[in-house]
Amino acid sequence: MPFARPRYARLFIASRTTLLLILLALLAACATAPARNPMAQWVPSPNFDQRRPVLIVLHYTGGHSAQQSLETLRTSNDSGPVSAHYLIGRDGHIFQLVADGQRAWHAGAGRWGTITDVNSASIGIELDNDGQSPFAQAQIDSLLGLLTDLTTRLRIPRTQIIGHEDLAPGRKDDPGELFPWEQLADAGFGWWPQGTLVDPPPDFDPWMALGMVGYSLDNRAATVRTFHHHFRGMDGDTLDAQDLRVLYALTRQLSGPAAP
Repeated sequence: MPFARPRYARLFIASRTTLLLILLALLAACATAPARNPMAQWVPSPNFDQRRPVLIVLHYTGGHSAQQSLETLRTSNDSGPVSAHYLIGRDGHIFQLVADGQRAWHAGAGRWGTITDVNSASIGIELDNDGQSPFAQAQIDSLLGLLTDLTTRLRIPRTQIIGHEDLAPGRKDDPGELFPWEQLADAGFGWWPQGTLVDPPPDFDPWMALGMVGYSLDNRAATVRTFHHHFRGMDGDTLDAQDLRVLYALTRQLSGPAAP
């Protein structure tokens, strides 16, 4: 015959369980409660939204394996602690290291257009690549799927996809001249000249055009080299006639209807 606990014992156990559940619920509520300033009376308003990134920055890791890059992105590199929201391996496997709504340390000093604190306004995606090899197609396929998800779910404009070097000419050179920007453009991501390229009018200012696209002009030679990597797939720090045609096309697109 099994031992039967007295009624008061059963009541004590039930009460203790109820108390434990209440404490756990309170702890969970505290963990998700918004930070409140003790100097002010809390009078909550429903009229708010989460902070949202408005830009996606693409990098290459410069390493030799995804596992090596995962270790670096969870510790530090030569410049100190570093991270990114996502890492995509050469086989297309996607790792997430930082939540979309949090500020990852991936961009560093630089700017794009009027955005000067890029880390606070962006999602960072690292691609496992040594900087000298072509990007694997499986990796690009996964990137396109991830970009579709992020731009849809976070409402980031599909044009707002740039490289690390775009925001930091002369300081960074990733994802480099081997990155297939045109393939991304064919899938609807980033800016890319459309239609037949034509000569601009005589008064066309290419430096103003580079600024309109988003580039800093603090170091013009470095900016041209970065522009060449992105839009021409080549090196060089001097503008030529084809560059002017590309920039003219881009500025006309920027002046037209917004891309979807």
